[in-house]
Amino acid sequence: MVYFAKLLQQNWRNEYTLVTSSGNMEAVVCDVVSPEDLLKFEKKYSTELAKGDLTKDTKFEYAWCLIRSNFPDDINKGIVLLDELVHKGTKDDQRDYLFYLAIGNYKLKEYERGLKSIRILLKNEPGNTQALDLEKLIVKAMRKGANRSLAFFMAVLEQWLLPC
Repeated sequence: MVYFAKLLQQNWRNEYTLVTSSGNMEAVVCDVVSPEDLLKFEKKYSTELAKGDLTKDTKFEYAWCLIRSNFPDDINKGIVLLDELVHKGTKDDQRDYLFYLAIGNYKLKEYERGLKSIRILLKNEPGNTQALDLEKLIVKAMRKGANRSLAFFMAVLEQWLLPC
């Protein structure tokens, strides 16, 4: 059984890093935000945005919630926010932004974009085990999709080649 714990520290970077005892990345990408948490962070984001005092921490928290939604529109919105953050963040901040960008793209089956994000992270941190696990999961999904496409193509080809 996989056990998750949020590291409850003051630093948001650690607070939102999921830790698994078994390394099951599939469970990490399937983590779903509660409606209450999404609403809480959306309110915080909207309030700061309206005041013109939006912090990167609040933007990340909201994006992190959106990425964990079951709704593609929410995930897309989270990806946009993370993409904005990644271009302005420090190297340490970028680790989290890139990781969750990869998760969001994975959930939308945008595997190439997800792989690009995770490989940028791995270029900076080649030993990051969570990133390595996520990279393997994305590559596995890409292969699975390619195999399905090939099987479909072969089935269509067989129909054309069969004698009437």
